[in-house]
This record gives sequence, C-alpha cells and structure tokens, in this order.
Amino acid sequence: MIDKKILNGFLGGTLAAVGSAHAADVNQELEIIGRPVDGGYGFQPATTEVARDILWLDDVLLVIISVICVFVLALLFWVVVRYNSWVSKKAASFTHNTPVEVAWTVIPVIILVFIGILSLPMLFKQQILPEAEITIKATGSQWFWTYEYPDHGFEFDSFMLAKDELEDYGYSEDEYLLATDTAVVLPVNKTVVVHVTGSDVIHAWTIPSFGVKQDAVPGRLAGLWFKPEVEGVYFGQCSELCGKDHSYMPITVKVVSQEAYEQWLEDAIEEYASLESGERLILASN
Repeated sequence: MIDKKILNGFLGGTLAAVGSAHAADVNQELEIIGRPVDGGYGFQPATTEVARDILWLDDVLLVIISVICVFVLALLFWVVVRYNSWVSKKAASFTHNTPVEVAWTVIPVIILVFIGILSLPMLFKQQILPEAEITIKATGSQWFWTYEYPDHGFEFDSFMLAKDELEDYGYSEDEYLLATDTAVVLPVNKTVVVHVTGSDVIHAWTIPSFGVKQDAVPGRLAGLWFKPEVEGVYFGQCSELCGKDHSYMPITVKVVSQEAYEQWLEDAIEEYASLESGERLILASN
C-alpha cells in the first residue's frame, strides 16, 4: 500500500495552496492561546470545564502537600534540636510509641480519603462521555494524526509544518514544532467527543488547555470529551513515546465561531472528498 505521507505530497499541489491560504485567513482571526511559553512553569490557560477542575484540584493538592512538608520539616528540626548528643547525653531506650504509631497511620489515611473524595468525581466526569454535539475520530500513526469527521463522511491527515512552510499557513517561527498543515476545526461552546486509537504503536492525544489526554492504543477505541469555551488556536503533542519522530507529531486545534465552522465544514467536505477520489485513482494505478 502506498505511504500516506507520499500520497499527500503527490496530491499536495493545488490542495496545499488552497489549504494554506484558508489556514492563513483563519489564523489571522484567531488568538493563539494553548501553547508553551518561554520561562513558563504553570499550566496553560484552562478553556474547558475539565481543565478548570484539574487546575483547582492541583491547587488544593499543592496546599495539602505544602502543609505536610512544613509539618515534617518542623518535626525534623525539633528532633535535631531536642535530641542531639549535646542536649541528651544519654540515648533513649524505648522502641515503641503506640499513640504516635496510630497517628502516623490514621492521619495519612484520612488525608488520602479526603483527596479521593475530591478527585474521583473529576475522574468519573472525564471518563463518562456525554452526548456529543461534534464527534471526531483521531488515529495516531508514525508520525502523524488522521482525523475523521464521521457525521460528515470525510477525513484528513495532519503533519507537522517545516520551518519554511509556517508563514504560508499563517504561523510564525515561534510555532515551529507545534503547528500542522491541517488542523482540527471545532465550533466554540459545543460538546466534542473524540474517539482515539492507533494504527501501529501506542500514541497519545493531548491538548493541555482542554485538560484532556488519552492513549491511542492499536485495536482499541478510547474516548475523551471537552467543551471549548474560548475561540483560538490550541496546540498539543503526542504524549506517548512512539518512535524516532515522536517529537515531531504535534496536534493543532482551532476553535472558531459556529458560522466559521459551518463555512470550514462546507469547504472541507468538498476538498477532502476530492482528495479521497484522487487517492483511489493512485491506488488503482499502483
């Protein structure tokens, strides 16, 4: 079977020109929101309910672990000062302290139960898929993504852009290793369900600003969902080591208005339907 990347290159001429021009027009209207920032040490902006839940839980856990660390350090300092050899000339001879042993067993259990009460509902919320307004299938391959819009009968491949291609698609050099030639386009404030799988090895579909990450396992179909609330361009990466070009397998999602989405959908159906027709001709000739 002919390689998909070679096929895309063979068919690229006119379609690439149309696609890049359309992408540049869309990018001019959208702010790039979900991307790495130089010197950044926190999360990307949360633009879904799931992502906000994750950030809130992270803040709560940071407070809990900070209190534990301060308490343990205080105990260590007290022991060093109170029981050093200059203060205590004679070493203690006891081997057990029942109240202390009960405390250091019960208190951690209570803390873990409290954390479980907070985190498990969030986990269930992520894992139980709601009724989808938009359904997409994402298939990971070495080393690109294939996206299918099953409700509209088309699919396309998404490859990382080379440095000299970024400007043609409306990106800057800062988006190198992040931007792709084709992006997933979604309407704002719609519930999106993404079914994820792999065609060869395990990959992972991740968009940090949406708070989603799902392994793409060959032979299995997993699901994730999100409801993007802010229009913009978002970037993700394959997050499961999948081979030598793992670092060159980005994900680009554009969240647009309903009107812009409907226009893109109309163009995409026409464009990728013709691509599928050309693919059949090439496969037949080989």
